[in-house]
Amino acid sequence: MSNESDVQKALIEIISRYHASFVSKVYSDENNDHDVIMDLFGVTPILKRENRQYWGRELGMCWQMIVSSLCKVTCENYHPAKRFGADEPYDLLVGDAAIDTKYRIGSGDSGTLKKFEQYGPLLKGEGYNPVLLIVRSDNLSAAITACKSGGWDVYHGKATFDYIAELTKFDLYGFLDSLRGRFVVER
Repeated sequence: MSNESDVQKALIEIISRYHASFVSKVYSDENNDHDVIMDLFGVTPILKRENRQYWGRELGMCWQMIVSSLCKVTCENYHPAKRFGADEPYDLLVGDAAIDTKYRIGSGDSGTLKKFEQYGPLLKGEGYNPVLLIVRSDNLSAAITACKSGGWDVYHGKATFDYIAELTKFDLYGFLDSLRGRFVVER
């Protein structure tokens, strides 16, 4: 049986390891970052912090609708998403690119990561190239890694808008930026 001193030492060692990890953690200023979709509606980081889940979901749905609508009118080989049983692993199809749109990937829960890892091979098995278009660039790196290991081509931030410009021959970023402040959310 261990004496109290040994138990305390073992616990202090664990606590010290976590302390060192917490102290060395580099926090980005992501809470103060803007993106072109937030700026379109005048959504400030402070407003967004009041209800992160709501704003993330709604800005994400807006992003999905914008990309889908743009591709529908500019791409001859556009098709809406196809269901695979209860799942819809992508939002739209352009040629063989099965495109899923995300505002930001911040979830590290195992269910979310498993879906990314499973959907890539599923789509590749159907002859599609899985493509993930993410607005923000402050994504959870574990989720990005899971997507890539699942076979997804992942674009975020500027690379997303470059991909869209190449695909649609339309400068979506410039267009959205030109509308900055025209649709401000009043509080």
